[in-house]
Amino acid sequence: MSSVTVTTWSLEQNSPADLLPAAAPEGDVRIVRAEVPSPEFSRFLYASVGGDIRWTDRLGWPYARWQEYLDRPGVETWVAYDRGTPAGYVELEAQDEGVVEIVYFGLIPAFRGRRVGGHLLSYGTARAWDLAERWPGRAPTKRVWVHTCSKDGEFAMANYQRRGFVLFDTKVELEPEAATPGPWPGA
Repeated sequence: MSSVTVTTWSLEQNSPADLLPAAAPEGDVRIVRAEVPSPEFSRFLYASVGGDIRWTDRLGWPYARWQEYLDRPGVETWVAYDRGTPAGYVELEAQDEGVVEIVYFGLIPAFRGRRVGGHLLSYGTARAWDLAERWPGRAPTKRVWVHTCSKDGEFAMANYQRRGFVLFDTKVELEPEAATPGPWPGA
């Protein structure tokens, strides 16, 4: 089995004032929180957004693991819709001591390049900053962080930096090369 060198960059914001929002795209783009934990919908988003960029770590999760993860307090999924069609999503996970991670963020390939990504990232980051308001008992957010890697879309890193995220760590590792799974086998 061959391997590939993957660079992972971790970025952060330490104040809501760090967020540099993108303009909303023209047209009917809405961002809505998926308030009912749904393994089927979350797996659809994960596979559809990450299928062409080798997101594989969750593909083997059974239904029960998806449900357990999504039921955790402070886990939120925000979905961008373009004229009623899911276009992408941002998944937030509250962590200890007021930290929120943007665990997954991205667009379904057909919606890339339409200025939806900057808007979705801006909105999702703002929701990370006010997450404690929706989850009584959670500490107010003090830090929002995200990681991206060389396997992600070519504009991912620049989008994070344009939204005010600052690099705090870089790692380079060899990973087994994985086939691009697509949103379903053979796609």
